Amino acid sequence: MSGQVEWAASGVVALTGRPGGPPQVPPGHGALTARELAATLPVPVDGPRLLAERAAFTGHRRGGTVSAGGSCRLLRTADGWAAVSCARPDDPALLGAMIEAEIPADPWPAVAAWLRGHTGEELAERAELLGVAAGPVGRTRRPPVPAPLSPRPVEGLLVADFSALWAGPLCAHLLGLAGARVVKVETPSRPDGARRGDPGFYRLLHAGHRSVVLDPATARGRDAMAALVDAADIVIEASRPRALARFGLDAAAAVAAGTTWVSITAYGRAADRVGFGDDVAAACGLVRREPDGTPLFCGDAIADPLTGLTAAALAGTAPPDGGGVLWDVAMSDVVAATLDSGAPDPPVTVVRHAGGWALDTGGELVPVAEPARREPTGTAPESGRDTAGVLRELGIPLP
Repeated sequence: MSGQVEWAASGVVALTGRPGGPPQVPPGHGALTARELAATLPVPVDGPRLLAERAAFTGHRRGGTVSAGGSCRLLRTADGWAAVSCARPDDPALLGAMIEAEIPADPWPAVAAWLRGHTGEELAERAELLGVAAGPVGRTRRPPVPAPLSPRPVEGLLVADFSALWAGPLCAHLLGLAGARVVKVETPSRPDGARRGDPGFYRLLHAGHRSVVLDPATARGRDAMAALVDAADIVIEASRPRALARFGLDAAAAVAAGTTWVSITAYGRAADRVGFGDDVAAACGLVRREPDGTPLFCGDAIADPLTGLTAAALAGTAPPDGGGVLWDVAMSDVVAATLDSGAPDPPVTVVRHAGGWALDTGGELVPVAEPARREPTGTAPESGRDTAGVLRELGIPLP
């Protein structure tokens, strides 16, 4: 029951269920895991509360078969259900290629019609081929998440953060709170998409960091990236290995030189699949099922904050000899680990209580908390504001 109580306090329950209907408790022990991960960090943060924090800024609410952020759908297939995301500017065109049809302004009716005539396996094959974030619900199971090593202080360490959106930046944010020096790295053609999101939430995750923009399309830009990686104690990235190779970055070489390399992907470095927080969570089975089997989204892109917490806990550890380490942190692994409890969750009822909702555990009423926010302190840098200063300090020639 403690896992369900942690869910109620996290704000995630309020984001799970049908619009206008009662909130629902997600399966598994994700909120309890978040509590345990946060306890390993050298900074006081409420791990479960981090899972729903973005919605406290954006105002997102539970949407049932539509994700809280609106960019992902749970749709019927010929043999079950699938989660399909349409979050990037080029996703409508990719979805059109997947279903081999012209996609109108609203892609969902055409995609839903195609899925009803195709299996989840067919969807997965086409999605991987085209780079679409989609997959059948509840079919992904992967190996356990890697175990942390020996704790080490991170105060003063240099973190080069090449990641974007939520999971990687949350990891960098937590390391920054612990005293690490965080440098956010973007490219001219692909700035962090989260800059287009809620400004308050972006500021929360990036306040106090420094921003560098380097162009991997040029030799001097690639050289500067490599030099920054050489100088960093911790590297955070969320790219597939072949993309890093185009940047001239070699994770194996950096680890051999003593770097802690945190690689965050949807399904692992060896997989050629893309995914975002909502579709990955659903693919792993982190959905709330209605009596007729219809899946509902749990929380708001919940695989992202769970993974960011996991990555931060791992980055704060190192081999006993002080050498480098490569952390292959797959969002699918993280989510699946919260569902492998070996026993079904005990039944719990959600009831109206004191103007809101509460879990009726049979012995007491546990209030269902709304998403809560921490207030940002400081400002987030404009893209590229610190490029010259950071490179000069590290003795790296300007590109």
